[in-house]
Amino acid sequence: MNAMKSGWFSEISDLWPGIALSLKVEEVLHSERSQFQEILVVKTKTHGRALMLDGAIQCTEKDEFSYHEMISYLPLCSHPKPKDILIVGGGDGGVAREVAKHPDVERITLVDIDDRVIEVCKQYLPRLSLGLNNPKVTVSVGDGFEFLRNHRGEFDVIITDSSDPVGK
Repeated sequence: MNAMKSGWFSEISDLWPGIALSLKVEEVLHSERSQFQEILVVKTKTHGRALMLDGAIQCTEKDEFSYHEMISYLPLCSHPKPKDILIVGGGDGGVAREVAKHPDVERITLVDIDDRVIEVCKQYLPRLSLGLNNPKVTVSVGDGFEFLRNHRGEFDVIITDSSDPVGK
């Protein structure tokens, strides 16, 4: 259950019983139902703008770097020469932004199923989505599993930045 009540957004999940994550909301900046999910962007009191997908907090401007750096640098630094990188998901652009900083990376392909997440993040989360504008990055809208089936063996590193497998 996830709720907006009395100016607070709360994420409550059976995955972590007895715990709720809540953010004080100053303003709802964007809310829509895309073909795939509920997309919500809010301005919070202490964490800047926040992105929620299907009621789950994906990132906040204040601390998104910790997630995006870790999900990017650990696999990149585990490969001796990571030139060609695939990001599955990551439509907010944060992982692409961090991957592009690695000196060996030459080509980044990002595949996200929901073009609306990409567009909403470009509009409301520009510090994250700037990664999508890097000349090393090619963005493809589509199913990541299908993309992988058609591009076997093409990538040195594959980073999965998709939503948690929760819900319907």
